[in-house]
Amino acid sequence: QVQLVESGGQLVQAGGSLRLSCAASGGTFSIYVMGWFRQAPGKEREFVAAISWNTANTNYADSVKGRFTISRDNTKRTVYLQMNSLKPEDTAVYYCAAGRGVIPSGVPSGYDYWGQGTQVTVSS
Repeated sequence: QVQLVESGGQLVQAGGSLRLSCAASGGTFSIYVMGWFRQAPGKEREFVAAISWNTANTNYADSVKGRFTISRDNTKRTVYLQMNSLKPEDTAVYYCAAGRGVIPSGVPSGYDYWGQGTQVTVSS
């Protein structure tokens, strides 16, 4: 069993930056694919970014390519999401997820464990 706790979400102005963190406990963190998803009010949960266990492969939603960067530190059991050039449409609850697959999946069904989420609000 893996427990995930996100942090770093806050209110930021458009054009600003934030770094989200997701700390994992339990299980063998280094073998999991890690992903970030987000959900805005009234919308479905959508994929943001994912990274393979050895950082060799990453996957990004088109809407965040060139602005967001996912990374991980297996020694710290933590995955990060660096978000730059934030836009009001990035406002959402951001969720961290861990999956047993090999490929950094872009669909929620590819993940087995989820955090509780952290709120990111981007003001215009």
